[in-house]
Amino acid sequence: MTYCVGLRVEEGIIMLSDTRTNAGLDNISTFSKMFVVDQPGDRGLVLLTAGNLAITQTVWNFLEAGIWHNGVQQRLHDVPDMFDAAQLVGAAVRLVSQKDGPSLAAQGLSFDCSMLLGGQIDGGVPRLFLIYSAGNFIEATEDTPFLQIGEHKYGKPILDRVLTRQTSLIEGVALTLISMDSTLRSNLSVGMPLDLAVIRAGQLGICTRRRITEDDAYYRTIRDGWSSALRDAYQALPRPDFVV
Repeated sequence: MTYCVGLRVEEGIIMLSDTRTNAGLDNISTFSKMFVVDQPGDRGLVLLTAGNLAITQTVWNFLEAGIWHNGVQQRLHDVPDMFDAAQLVGAAVRLVSQKDGPSLAAQGLSFDCSMLLGGQIDGGVPRLFLIYSAGNFIEATEDTPFLQIGEHKYGKPILDRVLTRQTSLIEGVALTLISMDSTLRSNLSVGMPLDLAVIRAGQLGICTRRRITEDDAYYRTIRDGWSSALRDAYQALPRPDFVV
């Protein structure tokens, strides 16, 4: 299982993913689910992946090599804008589906993948997309400034309650880590270390990229502080006066 989350706020984009993959209780491995295109002064793009690891790695390899799109062979390194980038990822997903889908179906397996694509390309604004296994996609909006893939239900409530487009990048990083920590505590199939990337609007590149382990001082502060704050908030709530 996987948990990946992307935030699109006015100051930019925040992307966070776990690294645990499992093919059974006794076959657990660590693989990065974050792929980055960083060309300072021109573009910064981050792709987060969930689903069948063989599928998602193949999609990325096709994107790195280049695929035919709009009549020319393109890569994420040279598409003109973020909408074209999302279309290119969708085209790569469909290409892998055409090649491997029948073989997977013959083994009784579904074509399972989903991806978050966030970034900014020179001449455009930061944008965030969720690409489905059919290659179609949706975009984060003013009303819904975050997108998730994988095991999203545990990390969603804090984002629903707190996040807005006006949330700062610094506050957004804290929120994504709280969202991830909530998921880690409730689902053992999501695990450390974590991969974090931040794209500040207008900088046209990845301004922060960090591998977060259990020993990361800031993550431990967030984890322990959030747990303590929840306990204090619970203790401060009024008790029901209708229980006899």
